[in-house]
Amino acid sequence: MTDWVEQIDINQYLPGALAWATNILLAIVILIVGFWIAGRIGKSIRNMGERNARLDDTLFRFLGSVAKYVILAFVIIAVLNRFGVETTSIVALLGAAGLAVGLALQGAMSNLAAGVMLMVFRPYRVGEFIDAAGKFGKVEEITLFTTVLQTFDNQQIIIPN
Repeated sequence: MTDWVEQIDINQYLPGALAWATNILLAIVILIVGFWIAGRIGKSIRNMGERNARLDDTLFRFLGSVAKYVILAFVIIAVLNRFGVETTSIVALLGAAGLAVGLALQGAMSNLAAGVMLMVFRPYRVGEFIDAAGKFGKVEEITLFTTVLQTFDNQQIIIPN
């Protein structure tokens, strides 16, 4: 039984093992630094909205999350590239998937864009009375996708942006 163990030449496996160990350590470092940077950038974008009272926090929370996940996608692609995975096809696949999702969510994206415009330009604020989509009421909440009105007869109306 010990004969085959003695016949193994450790020197032939050592360079490959060292290369894999180096790749694993560098991948761990890339992941740790990438997660840290993504968290810091996402948090700093969210804090920009909190520091300025005129700007809406919802928009900056959304932008902070988007920035965080975009950075994390690049970090994961960098780790895969570190292990020798051909990442150009992955990036092309992500681009095609993004295009497909964008086309599928075209209506929702227009509401999202309108919500962003409402939060940036502020044509009305929470607490004001408005006439929107043929409905009159007090603005209770403005989100990225909808505006919530409270009518005089205590009905809650949700209007897409």
